[in-house]
Amino acid sequence: MAAPAIRTAKLTKDYGLGRGLFDLDLQIAGPEVFGFLGPNGAGKTTTIRLLMGMIRPTGGQAYVFGLDAFREAVEVKRKVGYLPGDVAQFGSLTGNELVAYLGGMRGGVDRKRVRSIAERFGLDLSRRFREYSSGNKQKVAILLAFMHRPELLILDEPTSSLDPLNQQEFYALLKEARDDGATVFLSSHVLSEVQRVCDRVGIIRDGRLVQLAQLDEMRGIQVHHVEMTFAEDGDVPEAAVRDASGVEDVNVAGRHLTCTVRGSFDGLLHAIKESDVLELVSTEPSLEEVFLGYFTTPKPRALSG
Repeated sequence: MAAPAIRTAKLTKDYGLGRGLFDLDLQIAGPEVFGFLGPNGAGKTTTIRLLMGMIRPTGGQAYVFGLDAFREAVEVKRKVGYLPGDVAQFGSLTGNELVAYLGGMRGGVDRKRVRSIAERFGLDLSRRFREYSSGNKQKVAILLAFMHRPELLILDEPTSSLDPLNQQEFYALLKEARDDGATVFLSSHVLSEVQRVCDRVGIIRDGRLVQLAQLDEMRGIQVHHVEMTFAEDGDVPEAAVRDASGVEDVNVAGRHLTCTVRGSFDGLLHAIKESDVLELVSTEPSLEEVFLGYFTTPKPRALSG
């Protein structure tokens, strides 16, 4: 039986004062897109650096395709496409020189694939790295991670600095990689992004894995802030909204109503279906707000794992 793409056993990196990663037990067999979710400082990047052999664990083990992530880090890197949260600064090297250098370390890459990815992102590989904008630097990092068709992609906040159109292109590239048999380990701050591209998620908080869930089980922590304005000649359906399933924190000021919706919008939409709504705005809170609300709400709906 083939070894899982990622397996950890009691993986720990203790920085002291309760900071770090503690007793992580995780197995990702693939091919799948696994989302790794958590607020700032939760331990996401520490986990990725341990998997890449960049830091030594305090305790426990981490394996990539059966290889020890620290002792066999060179061999691991040949199998992995890695995109760090902080893209390295390559100075005066051009995009083409970077591709040639890193491709050579991996035994060569398909130049047609390199050109195809560069064209998809509108990336000019003849320019020096220091001349790129932050968005183009991120595109280079994506190209370097995907260009050799790795068996495993480890991506730390991959869409940071990308505009919406390039985000869509990245999601398409990610889906193609999974469909070709790759396993993807994706750390993200954007809940909607994880819901869009991931098959399964792990939630980490204060350095500990607290939940594992299939994607359809994520509805319990999906949260939106909603603001509505109603017409002057109709009623504001305050009572119906307060009674609606999944609706919390209802406030009314004149013709203006605000509330929080957890999970599906079905309850709210049913409550206002007879009302004349002039304006409705829904915004997704930061991931930190989502986790603060989810983990401090009494008896949250359990996610199976």
